[in-house]
Amino acid sequence: MKKFFATVELIYAVAYINRDKIFFLVVVAVDQLTKAIVMRSMVPGQSIPIVRDVFHLTYVLNPGAAFGILSNQRMFLLVTGAALILATAYFYPLLKKSDAWLRLGATAILSGAVANLIDRVQTGFVVDFFDFRIWPVFNVADIAIVTGMGLMIYAILFRLDSGKAEGASR
Repeated sequence: MKKFFATVELIYAVAYINRDKIFFLVVVAVDQLTKAIVMRSMVPGQSIPIVRDVFHLTYVLNPGAAFGILSNQRMFLLVTGAALILATAYFYPLLKKSDAWLRLGATAILSGAVANLIDRVQTGFVVDFFDFRIWPVFNVADIAIVTGMGLMIYAILFRLDSGKAEGASR
């Protein structure tokens, strides 16, 4: 009977790993697909109003990080992105044992970082296109990164300290 429960627990753990991988791949694929559509359908600087003065699709080539900071620091951004990926790979075994929300947040951040790193490696720029006119233009990878940060903050503040994480990962 003990062996049966150990096997069930192992299958459950593998299922979590697979869900993380699938989520990662979906985020990267959707990001790259939407960017490819924008690059094929528009020219840099072009803006298509979806809801006039509220939401536009605007093709921007961002040479920096979030909000254009660190503009034209391609090598620094490439090294930082690679370091983030290596750090996540190193610490992932610890995350596997942690709260599901923390793991999902880390996976979202990693997928967004990888998706934007793909752009930086290929062209030196990140393609941004969601334009709400009151916020800098952004993309699917940026949404994943911000959402991932929110999930991790939630897990750290409300799940890990309260002991809920242990029950969530079983």
